[in-house]
Amino acid sequence: MKFNERLAACEAVVFASGEPIHIDRISEALDLGKADVEKLLSALQDRYDGQESGIQLVKLDDCWQFCTRASAAEYVKKAFEIKRNAPLSQAALEVLAVIAYNQPVTRAFVEQVRGVDCSGVVGTLCEKGLIEEKGRLELPGRPLLYGTTPIFLRSFGLSSLAELPPLPEKEAAESDGPAAENPEVSPDGEDPAEREE
Repeated sequence: MKFNERLAACEAVVFASGEPIHIDRISEALDLGKADVEKLLSALQDRYDGQESGIQLVKLDDCWQFCTRASAAEYVKKAFEIKRNAPLSQAALEVLAVIAYNQPVTRAFVEQVRGVDCSGVVGTLCEKGLIEEKGRLELPGRPLLYGTTPIFLRSFGLSSLAELPPLPEKEAAESDGPAAENPEVSPDGEDPAEREE
C-alpha cells in the first residue's frame, strides 16, 4: 500500500469512529506498527492545519479524533440549533481540578480535599463525560476510582494531562503538611523550642 493510500485509510478509520479512537486500534486496522501510524496521523494533522479547514484532527493522550475548529463553533451551533451548555459551577470546576491533578482518586479523597460532600458533583461530571470510573481501590469496601476522559482533554484544549498548568506554589506548599505551613513546628509535631539541648 502506498503512503497516500495508507493516509486515506487512516483518515477513514478515524472519521468513521466518530469518537476518540486509540492508536492501537488504528494500528491493528491498518496492519501497521504504532510508529508508522503516528507518522500518518501527524501528516493528516498537518494537512488539515495547512488547509485552514473547519475540521481538525486532535490528539487526546493515545487517542485521536476529528473535531470542528473553535473558530467554526458559532456556525455549527447555528446550523444545528445547539443550545449552549450551562457552564460548570465553581464546585464542579474544583472537583474536576482535584481529580485531574491527582487521578485516579476516590470520591472520599475529593471530599477530604474540599471538605464537603461531592457525590452530586461527581455524578454530574460523569454524566457530562468529563470523568469516568477507572476501577476500584484495593481497600475494604473497594471504593470506585475516578479519572478524566478524552472529552475532558478536548473540552479544555489539551492533548494530554502533561499539558495541565502547574499548581500555584502556595497550594504546593500547603500540601506538604503542617511543617510547611508552620516552620516553627517540626515534622514530628514537636516545637523545637521545647526540645532539650
